[in-house]
Order: sequence, then structure tokens, then C-alpha cells
Amino acid sequence: MVSTLAWVIIGVAALFILYFIYAYNRFITLRNRMDNAWSQIDVQLKRRFDLIPNLLETVKGYMKHEKDTLKEVTEARTAFLKSTGPASKAKAEGMLEGALKTIFAVAESYPNLRASENFMQLQEELSGTESKIAYARQHYNDNVLEYENKRESFPTNFIARIFNFGEREFFKTEGKERENVHVKF
Repeated sequence: MVSTLAWVIIGVAALFILYFIYAYNRFITLRNRMDNAWSQIDVQLKRRFDLIPNLLETVKGYMKHEKDTLKEVTEARTAFLKSTGPASKAKAEGMLEGALKTIFAVAESYPNLRASENFMQLQEELSGTESKIAYARQHYNDNVLEYENKRESFPTNFIARIFNFGEREFFKTEGKERENVHVKF
């Protein structure tokens, strides 16, 4: 007959195993949520990039002597396409966001452009996309926060180390991206 002590040991071992399985599966869920959230950011950024060529074509005819502004948008778009990872994408995306703000600020000097139906529609679509990008970034960062809290907390930090659940980067802006956009005419 099995003694009471043996049953207690078996029960504690079973609870430990169940907790271990739960904690591991929780890390998998959090990792997948972060990957999904990052994909959502990419979807919105892709939408923005698809709108930019149309915006540039609409603006080109009106802003013939604003070549530097148009060039800045094109360069920022190219820099973003070449970037990888949250930090470099955030930096390139900040450059592009600033360039787009400059285009809209410069467009104020062109009443015919502002009245253009295409320009107004593109401006509205980009504005909506910007809101979606901001939400997607926030959602991603919320998931990273939850993951990092779990990864660094006791006792799940041991499971994180055993299975190499590494640190994740937050999507954040740095330096220049935090400054206001200055437009000079």
C-alpha cells in the first residue's frame, strides 16, 4: 500500500508539472500575440506605403518647386523598406511621418491642391491609417509589456531561461522623431 507521504509527493509533483506546462504555454501565447501585433503594424504601414505614390503623383503637379520635400518623402519611404526590427523600423517610420507632415503643411500654400478631391481623399485615408498605426503600435507594446513582465517575474523567469524566451523590443521613437516638424517656406 502506498503511504500518505508518497501521495503527497505525487500530488506536489503533478501540480509542479501542470504549472510548468501552463507557464510554457502562456509564453507561447504571448509570443504569438506579439508576432501578430507586429504583423498588424506591418499591415498598416504597408497600407500607408501603398497610398504614398498616389499622394506624390497628386502633389507633384502643384508643387513643382518643392522638389526637396518630395525627395524627402521618397528617401524616407526607401529607408523604411530597407529597415528591419522594431528599433530601425521606428526610426525610419518617424522620418517618413515627419516628411508626410511637411507635405501637408506645404500643401497649405497651394489652395488649388487643398481643394483637389484626390488630395483630400488621400489626406483622409492617410489620416485614418495613421490612427490605425498608432493603435497597432500601442497594441504591440502592450503585448511586449505583458510578455516581459512574465519573462522577468518569479518563478516563470526560470522557464523563460530554460526555453530561451528572449527579450523583445518595444516600438518607440527616439530623438528626432519626438521633435515637432518645422516647415520653412
